[in-house]
Amino acid sequence: MDSALQGTRLTAFDSCKPIISIASADMDLNQLEAFLTAQTKKQGGITADQAAVIAKFWKSHRTKIRESLINQSRWDNTLRNVNWRVDLKSQSRHIDQINTPVAIVEMELGKNGKESDFLCLEFDEARVNQMLKKLSEIEESISTLTQTT
Repeated sequence: MDSALQGTRLTAFDSCKPIISIASADMDLNQLEAFLTAQTKKQGGITADQAAVIAKFWKSHRTKIRESLINQSRWDNTLRNVNWRVDLKSQSRHIDQINTPVAIVEMELGKNGKESDFLCLEFDEARVNQMLKKLSEIEESISTLTQTT
């Protein structure tokens, strides 16, 4: 590879490093200002003009950049939508289960830019209660992990 071309690629990549750091930390305006000030004072860092351009770019495109990073970091399908309804069971192997209420839950799963898959589940009252209990446990675990001490 031509060394001039390789040098240009490295320079272009190096100029993206501050934006990658800013986006990864999801910096607010105060953090952004402090970070860019530090970068301008660092030997081999960025110029004040570059800092101004980066700040303007981040302020204008913060949401899009964050969404793009999040979408790129997902490797599996995500839950796009949930629909549900309650029906009465009209057919069953057991006669005593006919006309009992059931929850029908339809989940739309997909990855950005790809076609969705749909998952349809049927829950009786006991299964709905079991699912709610598990979801409460998940919520409690997330709350425990995200609490600030």
